[in-house]
Amino acid sequence: MIELQGIKKSFGSLQVLKDITLSIPAHQVVSIVGPSGAGKTTLLQVMGTLYKPDAGRLTIHGTDVLSLNHKRLAEFRNRHIGFVFQFHQLLPEFTALENVMIPGLIAKAGTRATKERASELLRFMGLSDRLNHKPAALSGGEKQRVAVARALMNQPDVVLADEPSGSLDSHNKTELHQLFFDLRREFGQTFVIVTHDEELSQITDRTIRIVDGIVDTSTHEEPTTADTAPTL
Repeated sequence: MIELQGIKKSFGSLQVLKDITLSIPAHQVVSIVGPSGAGKTTLLQVMGTLYKPDAGRLTIHGTDVLSLNHKRLAEFRNRHIGFVFQFHQLLPEFTALENVMIPGLIAKAGTRATKERASELLRFMGLSDRLNHKPAALSGGEKQRVAVARALMNQPDVVLADEPSGSLDSHNKTELHQLFFDLRREFGQTFVIVTHDEELSQITDRTIRIVDGIVDTSTHEEPTTADTAPTL
């Protein structure tokens, strides 16, 4: 699903990613852990095509994404990659339904079909009674579920999440963690999650530890083949 070979990324004189080579299979829930400043978020943004690496090769679902021009890369990102951020990044002037519809409208999927898909996702998230609520009227857990629904709008191959439970209380955090496995089972996406949360990293199919811009192979864990959600 995701292949990274010799990925390097610097910001000025600071080399953040030094030589990352990874293979992430389809349909897995993978966590990326490590100390602050290790390069976890930069690596996730490279995977999401938001940053272009200085060197290396990135293949997603068989596509050499670094060879795409700006327009084709934006189209690929919209259709094949979903993003979930720590602080939701919902547009405050739009309802939950409208926020979820945005990626579909960008992809020109048609207003009616996009609305039906967004409504279906929000119902799956347990938010059927919150479709017309704006973010200010939603709880933290509800906002994050809306953000996850938005990430799934275009049925992406992979969902990338950066500290998705970092702003949630323990109850909502546990529910969100369970949701990732429910979604993998229901829709078949690959999830790659940057997290400091030990509870989440211990239950993912695979944990990748990044230290000083490289993969820490001393704690390398082989991926599991479990298709069911763990007991939280």
